[in-house]
Amino acid sequence: MRTSELLAKLAGEPNERLTIGEVLATLGDRSFSLLVVILGLPNCIPMPPPIPIVCALFLIGVAIQIGSGRHAPWAPAFVLNRSVSRKDVARAAAKAVPLLEKLERFSQPRFNWLGHRRATLALGALLMALALGVLFAVPVIGQIPWGMAVCLLGLSLVEQDGVLIVGSLALGGIGFALNASFVLGVLVAVKNLF
Repeated sequence: MRTSELLAKLAGEPNERLTIGEVLATLGDRSFSLLVVILGLPNCIPMPPPIPIVCALFLIGVAIQIGSGRHAPWAPAFVLNRSVSRKDVARAAAKAVPLLEKLERFSQPRFNWLGHRRATLALGALLMALALGVLFAVPVIGQIPWGMAVCLLGLSLVEQDGVLIVGSLALGGIGFALNASFVLGVLVAVKNLF
């Protein structure tokens, strides 16, 4: 079952509310990768603090777990027992599924080294770097390239597609360049004032 089909299945659940534990159980072995996508999505549009900060902190936790070789995300029971409205899940799925279907037509399993232990450590480190980028980004718009890079990395994990990882690296580089140039511009402006 493709990721878009899994999300559609979640959106069609008969229960009024879904616990986080039920969502992760439905996603199965893709729970890590989809969690990365879900945490990256809010940062793909201008968001005021503290939303990027909260997403980044969760992404750091996920990055540590991926780097340590876990196959499924761990969360404390009080988090797993929290629930979300099925209507909210359906609304998010309605927006995400068309985009996922387009990416699924392009993506395919490439670079079979992705499951290797060293690759897992590298992916955890890359996600950590992107999460720190989101955390320290220029407020409101600075996190957008980082959020897009996080989403692309999550999709690369879902589809086992190394080409998407290269795209994620490129977007991360753009995010770094944009944020660094903004900070440099502010520093030059402050220096010129004095």
